[in-house]
Amino acid sequence: MALGKSKKRKKNTRMAGSSTNGGGARKKRKKSGHHGGGGMSGSGKRSGQKITLITKLYGGNYFGKQGITSKGTAKDKDKVVNLKDIETNLNKYGKEAGGSWTIGLSDHKILCGPKDYVVKNKMVITAREASAKAIEQIKKVGGEIVLPKKSKKPKK
Repeated sequence: MALGKSKKRKKNTRMAGSSTNGGGARKKRKKSGHHGGGGMSGSGKRSGQKITLITKLYGGNYFGKQGITSKGTAKDKDKVVNLKDIETNLNKYGKEAGGSWTIGLSDHKILCGPKDYVVKNKMVITAREASAKAIEQIKKVGGEIVLPKKSKKPKK
């Protein structure tokens, strides 16, 4: 039984001395035209030679339109949390003390969540804002949502 070579020579050492070093015609290796352009060129709408590379690096949301882009439309930047999300991650959001959970979300708005969801734990939540249904669900269990006092501004 004949064994193959234990150490194969590198291709670049074998190609040294030939005029193009294994790159084909001399024109092909000169500039960026033969690999689809330099940088991000070739990743656009009408040229697809780098689409696989771009989707691998940046994910599937790189191409196409995403959302509303008109300048007049303001984005909703409020932080919003559902009661279901709070209850499934109680240890993340708050601490348990005396049979009820104390949760501080002073910069969030609390929403009720799914229609069929029922709150099971007694919670005292400090929040910036809350929906009427969320307040109702928390009160049913014996908890409360503490909201900041709204100061009435005098009319001019």
